Amino acid sequence: MNYKMLFRLCGQVLLLESAFLFLPLFISLLYGENASAAAFAGGLCIALFTGLFLVFVLSRGASGGFFAREGLVVTGLCWLIMSAFGAIPFVLNGDIPSYVDAFFEMASGFTTTGASIIHNVEEMTHGTLFWRNFSNWIGGMGVLVFLLAVLPGSGKETGFTLHILRAESPGPSVGKIVPRMKQTAIILYCLYIVLTILNIIFLIAGGMPVFDSVCHAMGTAGTGGFGVKADSFTSYSPYIQNVTTVFMLLFGVNFSIYYIIILKKLGQVFKDEEVRLYVLTVLAAGLLIGTNIRHMYGSWEETLRTSFFQVASMITTTGFATADYDTWPVFSKTLILLLMVIGACAGSTGGGMKCARVLILVKSLLRNIRKTIHPRTVHVLKINDRVISEDVIANTQAYFSAYMIIVAVLTVILSLDGFSIETNLSAALCTFNNIGPGLDKVGPTCNFAAYSDISKIFLSLAMITGRLEIFPILSLFSRSTWKKI
Repeated sequence: MNYKMLFRLCGQVLLLESAFLFLPLFISLLYGENASAAAFAGGLCIALFTGLFLVFVLSRGASGGFFAREGLVVTGLCWLIMSAFGAIPFVLNGDIPSYVDAFFEMASGFTTTGASIIHNVEEMTHGTLFWRNFSNWIGGMGVLVFLLAVLPGSGKETGFTLHILRAESPGPSVGKIVPRMKQTAIILYCLYIVLTILNIIFLIAGGMPVFDSVCHAMGTAGTGGFGVKADSFTSYSPYIQNVTTVFMLLFGVNFSIYYIIILKKLGQVFKDEEVRLYVLTVLAAGLLIGTNIRHMYGSWEETLRTSFFQVASMITTTGFATADYDTWPVFSKTLILLLMVIGACAGSTGGGMKCARVLILVKSLLRNIRKTIHPRTVHVLKINDRVISEDVIANTQAYFSAYMIIVAVLTVILSLDGFSIETNLSAALCTFNNIGPGLDKVGPTCNFAAYSDISKIFLSLAMITGRLEIFPILSLFSRSTWKKI
């Protein structure tokens, strides 16, 4: 294990986080919230000095030798560290006095989950509201991807970039958009920034205040779901709700698709099986739920607008709400739970299992059935006319096994707090899938404050584990990770 390189990268992430903290500090000063500004200044200094110590003292003389296990470990450690240090200002300004609650809120922010323990979000300071939503935006694409985009690198030390990108990027596999990984990271963030700015413009055009527009656009871009109002999007106009539906769906698409569109290769987009599954799932779920809840709303326009907003929110794991879907019929709630599990496309900012994995699992199942019937026939699994390697299939099946085990264990742990099975199962699913609101006591009109501190710690770890797709966090607890080779 290359500990010096681990210390260097963790230190660089803390230095980057301290730079990010200047923004909520500025927002607090802009709105005359001096106590909040002092809290963010204090958190900034703690992150800055810790980062400097890691970079210039503990990692002095660090050099190459950075492989897959280091990529997994540094990714898991960095996300834990970011959440731990990002929570400090909440405690210092008194908005969230309990550090466990603050850590939960920050883990939810960086992992783009949107689960919250705050009862009256409108009473929070502007600095706190901005930092929560900005953490959604940072976590959406990944802070280490951002680090790859902005930090210079050359020679042997650039060898770790693919390992980091693979560990942090959501999906069954990660490749290069262009030959150099740094250029890939820059392209991803340029696309991310452009879409975020477009979202802000459309929201302002609909009459949403500038501060609200910036915060909600960052929450939408990161598919995080933090908002500035207790009722999420319920009180906003139909235009704003429709704009948000569209942008949630756009951020749920694999970002490489947008690069293909820029290259004017539209034929590849329409042939992409994952995109087709994603679009068809949204259309089918929106129409089925709309039909099922039609009797609860005054018109088809309102019904479909509400239905498709929630479908977009659930499949992209954003977590915004325009209705209390916990009061919907069981059929609609069941579909919502299934959308939580399926999730968005691989390579997007969304969570869940990802449509690509669902495709691989379904095709693998069908292949196994054919092999049972015709054992001597060779069956190759293809997606988009490309053969899927046996390693990717095995990794996908391992991911699904780990997914089921973690959700089951987490549900059992949460049951110790005495809530209903519906509450605990949906809490496990919506935190691990980085969605936010669940059902019953953790539904869209409730939050996670009632859970014990122990449960909140496990839920926080579940959010980080789900965002990093299990293996980077599990690797921290494996003895083989830390053995000398």
